[in-house]
Amino acid sequence: MRIGLIAVDGRNGFPNLALMRLSNWHKRRGDTVEWWTGFTHYDRVYMSKVFTFTPDFDTVINAEEIVTGGTGYKDFGSLPPEVEACQPDYTLYPNWKPAIGFLTRGCFRSCDFCIVPRKEGPLHPAASWEEVKRPDSREMILLDNNVLASDYGLDQIDRMSREQVWVDFNQGLDARLITPEIARMLARLHWIRFVRLACDTSEMLPVIRQATAYLKEAGVAQSRLWSYALVRDVEEALQRVQALREMGVEPFVQPYRDYDGGEPTEEQKAFARWVNRKSLFKSCTWESYKK
Repeated sequence: MRIGLIAVDGRNGFPNLALMRLSNWHKRRGDTVEWWTGFTHYDRVYMSKVFTFTPDFDTVINAEEIVTGGTGYKDFGSLPPEVEACQPDYTLYPNWKPAIGFLTRGCFRSCDFCIVPRKEGPLHPAASWEEVKRPDSREMILLDNNVLASDYGLDQIDRMSREQVWVDFNQGLDARLITPEIARMLARLHWIRFVRLACDTSEMLPVIRQATAYLKEAGVAQSRLWSYALVRDVEEALQRVQALREMGVEPFVQPYRDYDGGEPTEEQKAFARWVNRKSLFKSCTWESYKK
């Protein structure tokens, strides 16, 4: 079979893990796999879309079969177990060096803005860190949604802390679960860059303050402390962002989008530009920026 792949959200450069696994599975079967081009007839084309707000791919596709999947298509399904078990095909992204994968899947929280429990189910083991690591890199980007809530996940973190591997929990760690003991465990890890947290409501500020105190006491450098900040009401988010900065935590703003892909307001987008462009954030106030 001749297989074509389309990462509908592919402009951001972040690897599409589902397509990487599908590529490996098909290549093991002797199929030809490549990124879709408009000049080839394919037996099957896979289209993967992560975000509902990404414009759909509307070019005519010359294929016997087109398979779409991903949250962007409001598809809560998962890859077949035999495909999910495949290692990612990193040849699709030759300039991408870290391994990418999950130690755990699912989450026990029920945040109103998150579909993870609905899509992935209860928290459960997915892979060991050795299974995620690629042989030609010591770096791993881990996509777990709540690894600290899992005894299995904590065991993997403890084991990684004893090895020469560098990690990034890209989706953020649940600050509500960071105890002094867990902070010491996290401090023993080698971090690629940031220890990522999430502060999506004002109610989380005391939790972030306590968690970062534990992390700093355990030996995590303040320069590594970083937090997502979801933005609905801009004035409320401004107070949150200022509080994070006073704590020494680097904020990263994400304007709220509902599951139907609604556009953020112009004010939300402007606020995100101000916070996330650090030259602006450090040189002027929000009031002066928005004038």
